[in-house]
Amino acid sequence: MAARSIASLTLSFGLVSIPVKLYSATDSASGVGFNLLTADGGRVKQQYISEASGEVVARADMKKGYEFEKGQFVVFTPDELKALEEGASHVVEIVSFVPEKSVDPLYYDKAYFIAPDKRGKPYSLLQQAMRDSERCALAKWSYKGKTRIVQIRPAEDGMVFQQLLFADEVRALGDLHIEHVTVSDTELKLARQIIDQVSEDAYDPTAYEDEEKKRILEAIDRKIAGKQIVSPEAPAEESGGQVIDLMEALRASLSANKVKRAAPAKVPAAKKAPAADVEALASKPRRPVKRAAPKVEVVEAPPAKVRVRK
Repeated sequence: MAARSIASLTLSFGLVSIPVKLYSATDSASGVGFNLLTADGGRVKQQYISEASGEVVARADMKKGYEFEKGQFVVFTPDELKALEEGASHVVEIVSFVPEKSVDPLYYDKAYFIAPDKRGKPYSLLQQAMRDSERCALAKWSYKGKTRIVQIRPAEDGMVFQQLLFADEVRALGDLHIEHVTVSDTELKLARQIIDQVSEDAYDPTAYEDEEKKRILEAIDRKIAGKQIVSPEAPAEESGGQVIDLMEALRASLSANKVKRAAPAKVPAAKKAPAADVEALASKPRRPVKRAAPKVEVVEAPPAKVRVRK
């Protein structure tokens, strides 16, 4: 299905106006959702209850208020709240260009794509200029009653429109007061060897899959087939954990990685489903679920947890 734009915008780049269309870059509807049901299988709906009277309050009878002291609120009318909102604008004003790597991904919020609308040359000009200068654009965007800061960065096939968090929305790692412990050169050398053993040239998102979603969909299939869901047994944990030396753990990790890379990959044959299960699935209708073809998963027993001695 062709992608549908969610807004038409104009990038203000000096005296140049670049008309673009905005597209969502992520799919929030890909998860598996469950409905809340009563004991007899009926759906339930959410209600708001008054803390003072315990009665159900209709949405039309609700007001919005800000609690400035315990139990004391200042109330705003819908018109007053609307007056506080930033006026929506289709113009996205570029305010500066900064090195792309200077924006910490910690500030990344929702991501969008932008594609040229009507005229493609100004779009391509901005994309190529930012790629050549290794810089990205920072811009102001008024959307849904709020002004947001966005990063516009070039990509291989176009440009990414990345909504950013404000400074007061991101916590500082320094607030955790993490202790910095001195490590020896030998320990550091072994750790780097482990990193080199399992390093890749780039991140390949297709190499990973949502294992929890896959497991849930398989459980739904088993439920439709009339089977019961049995919880897997948790691995037994040793009391207190085994205390080992850090150097010993690093050397053992190196050896284990060498064995994994040397051993050829074994692909187990898929098991054929019993005829009874196939008939049960065929006899009961279900809503189609879009998902990748199931893969046979090899589950290895996790190693015993250890506590590293400093």
